[in-house]
Amino acid sequence: ELGILDLIQVFVETLDKCFENVCELDLIFHMDKVHHILQEMVIGGMVLETNMNEIVAQVEAQSKLEKAEGGLSAAPSRAVSAVKNINLPEIPRNINIGDINIKVPNLSQFM
Repeated sequence: ELGILDLIQVFVETLDKCFENVCELDLIFHMDKVHHILQEMVIGGMVLETNMNEIVAQVEAQSKLEKAEGGLSAAPSRAVSAVKNINLPEIPRNINIGDINIKVPNLSQFM
């Protein structure tokens, strides 16, 4: 019982450190971050980490990685811009791979 109480205390203190005076709205609107913090502490019912500084460091590293990637919401727009920026000398009309012949439709209306 003392171990569970200690785990809850570390979890709450870590939330408070990550969100700076955590409140209910932080938990609702940043559920993914809350789950990440909890997952840093417990996986599969086993307590992995109780050092608050280590947990906060891992959460900050994850946040930096997400910001560097532009977040999940920016992924579709990055994919579209990557496809538009492909430099092909000309648009292929037929693709032949062994016995397979693929006729490419006219894509000029999309560019």
